[in-house]
Amino acid sequence: MTDGPRWPRSTWKRSDFSPRCTRSCPSRHCSSSTRARRSRSSTVSSRRRSSPTRSTPWSERQDIAAVYDEVYKLGDRGPRVAEVRGTLARLGFIDGFAGDATGEANQRWRPEDETFDEGLDSALRGFQQHRGIIADGHITEGTLRALREASYSLGARVLSLQGPGHYLVGDDVAELQGHLHDLGFFTSRIDGHFGPMTHDAVAAYQLNAGLNPDGIVGPATLRALSYLGRRITGGSPQAIREREQIRAAGPQLTGKRVVLDPGFGGSDTGSIVRGPYGDIAEEEILWDLATRTEGRMIAAGMETILSRPRTDNPSNLERTSMANAFGADLMISLRCDWYPNDKASGAATFYYGSEAGASSMTGERLAGIIQREVTARTALGDNRPHGRTWDVLRTTKMPTVQLDAGYITNPGDVAQLTNPDTRDAIAEAIVVAVKRLYMFDKDVAETGQYSFSELLAEEGRL
Repeated sequence: MTDGPRWPRSTWKRSDFSPRCTRSCPSRHCSSSTRARRSRSSTVSSRRRSSPTRSTPWSERQDIAAVYDEVYKLGDRGPRVAEVRGTLARLGFIDGFAGDATGEANQRWRPEDETFDEGLDSALRGFQQHRGIIADGHITEGTLRALREASYSLGARVLSLQGPGHYLVGDDVAELQGHLHDLGFFTSRIDGHFGPMTHDAVAAYQLNAGLNPDGIVGPATLRALSYLGRRITGGSPQAIREREQIRAAGPQLTGKRVVLDPGFGGSDTGSIVRGPYGDIAEEEILWDLATRTEGRMIAAGMETILSRPRTDNPSNLERTSMANAFGADLMISLRCDWYPNDKASGAATFYYGSEAGASSMTGERLAGIIQREVTARTALGDNRPHGRTWDVLRTTKMPTVQLDAGYITNPGDVAQLTNPDTRDAIAEAIVVAVKRLYMFDKDVAETGQYSFSELLAEEGRL
């Protein structure tokens, strides 16, 4: 098996996921944000400092699977900076680059290419925005992983099923899944992971094409695929399937399975803030919100499970693996956001999707309903729904939505989140949003007015 090029081949169209946001917007929900990030030394510093205090922000954890040796940012120097510069130039993000942009293993750099300047910062933010990750302009493990995944075009390497935990990942896999999806052989989410379902879809296509059904995508399989045009045009076959799944599930909540995923856990409690009843940890706020939501879902006849015990803090991949094993219909992650000062505020929701690839129609719809219900029932600001490609959204088999219920660094949001009545309102908003999702075309409820007691009456549980 041959390696493909090390970096991506794509283009950047500068746009903002939130039309109302401006370049000065500090919130991380805004893709074009120039939000500052702490250095690695401050990231791994003590969790207990002056209030509010915090360990690694969840927004960084979305992109970083493990502690990266070094994070490069504006003003830094190093060979990694030069390599990324050459890569972005090869992709068309940097114009007039005079250095080596061949992508070969023996690339040579000019000394000035190793400086992380404003031009590179802007180009890197463009790539990050295009891929649906935090556009902070930092070269982190998450950004490098996104570059690696985007580095392959279909045909650059032979694709085959590897062992668990070692699946091939990249844009070439996503392109292959898209072809098989359009032809009706692949019916799962297009996520760029060559797993068992992709292997089975390839084998089924090969059998129908008169090829050896070994599930290996080599020259013969690629040649056969090139002879066929797309079979579905003018829409998304994945969206059609997701829409039909929701319609077929019916409007009743009884039997629906939902995973609730409160952030932090164990010794990692997040920020400590002052509430009306004394100090309270961010983990306590999220755990309480999850249990309030869980109680209402159980009362409505739903099957629920929490992604972690109170004493543990699993990784995002461990959380999504548990949700997949549970066979959930939906997963809802609960988080708070963080910012270096107290200016950023408001709630936002996130679903799987980006400018560069596929998205979850059901996730987008549920994120929109949750966002509207939460902001209608509370005093939290409306930061709107946004598509992202974080692991917690991408690696689940079911539609997943992350709710950032406010900024733990904003006094107004903290006053809301530490109020039990507000947490009750958010929990009710989430359950009502799930109900409205499954009501499908019969959803005529007025946002913020559909009460939990009305929901129970409609479910026949009063």
